[in-house]
Amino acid sequence: MMRNLRYVMRLWLKKTWCQQVLQTRDLSVADAVNALRPFYFAVHPDFFGQHPREREINENSLKRLNGYLESLQKPNIRNPKPTQLTFYVRQTDESGFGRHLGSSGFRTVSFTLRTRDLQDTILNILNSCSLPTEHVQNFKAGVDSPQLQGTQSIFYRPIKWDKTYYSFTGFRDPEEELEEARKVEPTLNTWLEQNEATATKKLKDSLPLREELELLKSKLCDQLHLNDIRWQRSWGISHRCSQLHSLSRLSQQSPEILKNVKGRIIIFTDQSGLSASGHVMLGTTDVHHQWAKVFEKLPSYYGLQRQMLSLEDRTSHLLGGMQIVFIEELQPLFSIEEYYSILSTFYNRICNNRLSFHPRSLRGLEMVLEKDRYAPSLHELGHFIIPFKCDPITFQTFVLTKTQEARENLKKKEELKARENELTAACTSTLSLKKLYKEPSVSSTQMIHCCERLLDKPFPYLQGMHLCVSHFYSVLQDGDLCIPWKWKN
Repeated sequence: MMRNLRYVMRLWLKKTWCQQVLQTRDLSVADAVNALRPFYFAVHPDFFGQHPREREINENSLKRLNGYLESLQKPNIRNPKPTQLTFYVRQTDESGFGRHLGSSGFRTVSFTLRTRDLQDTILNILNSCSLPTEHVQNFKAGVDSPQLQGTQSIFYRPIKWDKTYYSFTGFRDPEEELEEARKVEPTLNTWLEQNEATATKKLKDSLPLREELELLKSKLCDQLHLNDIRWQRSWGISHRCSQLHSLSRLSQQSPEILKNVKGRIIIFTDQSGLSASGHVMLGTTDVHHQWAKVFEKLPSYYGLQRQMLSLEDRTSHLLGGMQIVFIEELQPLFSIEEYYSILSTFYNRICNNRLSFHPRSLRGLEMVLEKDRYAPSLHELGHFIIPFKCDPITFQTFVLTKTQEARENLKKKEELKARENELTAACTSTLSLKKLYKEPSVSSTQMIHCCERLLDKPFPYLQGMHLCVSHFYSVLQDGDLCIPWKWKN
């Protein structure tokens, strides 16, 4: 009898485990991002433009959060490493679903992520920030039923109380809250009408600084023989001017050390050094002598860059001619030391497993190496996105399976870019915009979809404005208007 009992227990545990796996797989990282939308709205760095310290903390915490969510997709990680995160959260009204700011500004929230269950992780984040969670339960119910249909699993059905229950207990009806949340996101016309005056005033106030920024940038590029000066993040205009003034003072105090930067691009970012793309990085929190050390070390950095390019060529030869590229707009800004280490690890794994691709069989294809991903993927623009610690056999199988699709995507790439540029120019002209641009996280397909809809009807509030296509509504500190690419009509 005990033997039969153990057998029944094993069957029950196996069935329960399978159900948990099925339900866990229902929610992807993309689903999690969608479910966490109220959270992202409350902590988005663009809302902290006048608070650099809080903005930086939120940016770093978001990177670690995204890495944790990605790790939940890796099948061989049973218990992810506990991750403690701190965010500055914008104060909102009682709904918490992204209405106007309260008078208190923002507050600090810290929490630790330690579970492998994606839904529990989402609920932990939202509850820690006192944000609504009913939409997560609703979303989960909608995802479960079609995928688990026909399987021998427990049917998921949330309790639906009669309306009198909420009247008697004083609790809020989650269906009503969800409906209110849906109504909170305004149409584009409504949002523009409410925010046009604020954006216009900020834009007008920023015009003198914008002119000063362009003059400073042009002067330094000519003086130091630079190809360009860029910023990794959307810092405010005054912040950028301050950084250029600091660089100008350094060039006057130590002109000799800046000769090494001739013909290069300078990027103001979080760290100092040389990037994987060969650009000179200047950390915005570093002082002059730290910048000076970077300029002095540039010759040695250039030597490491030559070694990196040679290693890329050797790796490409092993991969049938597929080129390893670094796409600055889509990838994190790696230092050259970090990227060389990533590339070396990938090269050694390929060599040790003796992967064989037919010579020149993959010529014309491209791939990028990622640090925080756990599964290979194919981008809509045709390049492979490969984790640098990807299992070599998995990598080879994925590439060979997706080769034809990658070549087709590469052919469409130029068409997509041309269509995107054409529609961007058409929108800028038709809507009388001063400037139209997008965040790097917005794809070409999303930008095309957004522009096509913008051209369908007039938007008088956009005349003379700087418009950024993003994922959220916001007015930046210098008057730029940010709208979600999938705005409501």
